[in-house]
Amino acid sequence: MHKGVKIGIGAAIILLIIAALYIFYTFNPEMQPLFPKCPFLLATGYECPGCGSQRAIHSLLHFNVGAALRYNAFMVLALPYIFLGIYQEYLGGKKRHPKIGKFFFGRWSAIAILLIIVAFWVGRNLI
Repeated sequence: MHKGVKIGIGAAIILLIIAALYIFYTFNPEMQPLFPKCPFLLATGYECPGCGSQRAIHSLLHFNVGAALRYNAFMVLALPYIFLGIYQEYLGGKKRHPKIGKFFFGRWSAIAILLIIVAFWVGRNLI
């Protein structure tokens, strides 16, 4: 891929992220029909691991961490892990800290994350 195309794609992604953050900051997902409802929740009455993420993002952007944790604690607590992955993949972290990448994003970590997600999914519907 040509270097100019890579920069253009990166700029487009950044603009999309800024637009999404603006929308999540401005509009409350609880009150706006703009945001989609979870099809799993609508079909089964049970929350999926992602249920509440839109409301949690809105709350985080308004610095209401308590509400964000109530909406989807897993998503909020996973944000540092997600940002570490972005750093590792796109901001040179693989070269600077290869052991971190292998530990947090290796084969066994994927299995551990899957087990944590399933445990959260089951747990949030039992409580």
